[in-house]
Amino acid sequence: MDISNSMALQVPLISARYARRFMEFMERRGVKRAVLLSDTSITDSMLNDPDASISMQQITSALQKADWLMNDERAAFQFGQQLDLPSHGLLGFAVLGQDNPRQLISMIVQYLRVGLPLMDMELHSTGSTFHIRLLDTWGLGELAPCVTKMYMGSIHRVSAEVCDHFNFQFAFSSNRDTSSWQSLAPDCEFHFDAPYNQISMALKGQPTQKDTVSLRFLLARSRNAKKEKAGLADETLMQVRDMVMSQPGRSCTTANIARRLDISTRTLRQHLASAGTSFREVRNEIRENFATLYLNDTNVPLESIAEKLGFSDQASFTKAYRAWTGKTPGDVRKQSRKTT
Repeated sequence: MDISNSMALQVPLISARYARRFMEFMERRGVKRAVLLSDTSITDSMLNDPDASISMQQITSALQKADWLMNDERAAFQFGQQLDLPSHGLLGFAVLGQDNPRQLISMIVQYLRVGLPLMDMELHSTGSTFHIRLLDTWGLGELAPCVTKMYMGSIHRVSAEVCDHFNFQFAFSSNRDTSSWQSLAPDCEFHFDAPYNQISMALKGQPTQKDTVSLRFLLARSRNAKKEKAGLADETLMQVRDMVMSQPGRSCTTANIARRLDISTRTLRQHLASAGTSFREVRNEIRENFATLYLNDTNVPLESIAEKLGFSDQASFTKAYRAWTGKTPGDVRKQSRKTT
């Protein structure tokens, strides 16, 4: 990689949950985790820690090994297609109350730029058509096609509920024919050797619930779509996320959620473990997103935010938020006000 600022490579920027999901994806394809993790300084304990973050150097080292081990050049795109909204922690954006599909696309771009900063993005629209151009700001070199395909696959997955007529343009070649790529995303266009990496997509016709389309509604539709055949563990995870999102306060406990789902707390923990997470991880991820949005976009006092999110006092909230982000709530709010 051609990056001049070596110190930036060492900064933990990316949630370890992405690396964990990628390792699981590769293991299902017969690639042992130990091979991918060797010489990366990424450990199993980091992958299993919901609060851990990894550096660009660590993730790119693992991706470089995976890239030459993948026996199908479409694999990176397929991995991206597994990164749905909950995978990115986007449920936290529901607190904004946005009910416009256009705003959803904008939020997806905003989140990915911050939450998964392997590439930068530019978003612009022409009428009802959106164009998201991917920019390699790190100098990924030979790894750029792999990362680009991951982003394209995920953007397709999270945008498909409100958009169609996807057109993928890749600034590199492919040895597979167009029909082979279209088998991954039917009714989409794939173009290679383009002047840039860009995905274009058109908003679908407005649904009947034009004025009440929310992120919750979109997720429910996605969950119940005929083509979605999630297992019981994944279905439980989706239900838990929805419940925590709607009630992240003190009543949001394992026992209460299990009672609402009409299952035992033990069964709930087993389902979440099978889905690769835990109740604590789910709740903290959503509470962190809610807290950041409150701090950046509202003037709600810190003690009120702490109460809304189920903390006994402001000090406990501050301690938790610092553990999640490395910053205090007060620092985040001050920085937000400086930039507005």
